[in-house]
Amino acid sequence: MTVRQDTIWERFLSPIVRLLIDEDGLRRYADSIDWEKECDRFQRDDVIIPAYYSSQNFHGVTGGYLNSSAAVTYDPITQYVLPPNESIVRQALIDAVKVKPRRILDLGCGTGSTTLMLKQAFWQAEVIGLDLSPYMLVRAEDKARNADLDIVWRHGNAEKTGLSDATFDLVTASLLFHETPDAVSLAILRESFRLLVTGGQVLILDGNQKTLRQLEWLNDVFEEPYIREYAASSIDANMGAAGFEAVRSQDVWWINQVTSGVKPIKTENIRRYAPTSIDNNDLEGLGSPAFGIMA
Repeated sequence: MTVRQDTIWERFLSPIVRLLIDEDGLRRYADSIDWEKECDRFQRDDVIIPAYYSSQNFHGVTGGYLNSSAAVTYDPITQYVLPPNESIVRQALIDAVKVKPRRILDLGCGTGSTTLMLKQAFWQAEVIGLDLSPYMLVRAEDKARNADLDIVWRHGNAEKTGLSDATFDLVTASLLFHETPDAVSLAILRESFRLLVTGGQVLILDGNQKTLRQLEWLNDVFEEPYIREYAASSIDANMGAAGFEAVRSQDVWWINQVTSGVKPIKTENIRRYAPTSIDNNDLEGLGSPAFGIMA
């Protein structure tokens, strides 16, 4: 794994984080796995890695997430860069779930941190974690095994999952959209709309777009090739353009946000996004599975 030396992360933050993590333990863990062999179990021939993902560096790491080092170091680092606490931030997505899901799809699941929390919160539901990196899926599966959680891990592209129409009650994505071009984020939301049953809910946890626009220096903390494009965009507007209603974003400790949308009953005449006064806690009128109204 090659790391650029001129990023703010590498010059200032990385030395601090490295004092807090057990690098020797991480090396032992990395050496204990035959990564290529394990990746072969997940790798799908029909999945094409898009150029926006494979040709960019993320967090200053050459090759982004398509290597074992990224899978091993992601969790130890992330716990220190999501204030005030990674679990609290991810729990905000769980708390925003307003449906009673039977099937859940976690897009861009990475090492499965949010996916595991979804399964723990909704243990009777079938939970699928999907990611473009088979290396991240190897780590996610290992975490689920250690937690004794039955989760399906799938190699795939969130823009075009290959999964059937209207087969999920809940679709989520955590810390994914700031790492994709805006057009891709919109495509992912449209795919989420297709996958959801009538009344199903989509939830997006990511950086707070208002905060990122107001504090330019935050965009320079990590090497994220699409973060300025993300900050200038609006998840709310993209959700509306994808057909979702009851669109609402809420701040999560100022740095992050959770955005919720619901697939309405009538989809023949999809309305473009406009600010809504609908209470996101009252989804009965939109045919939510929480109230037993199914597609």
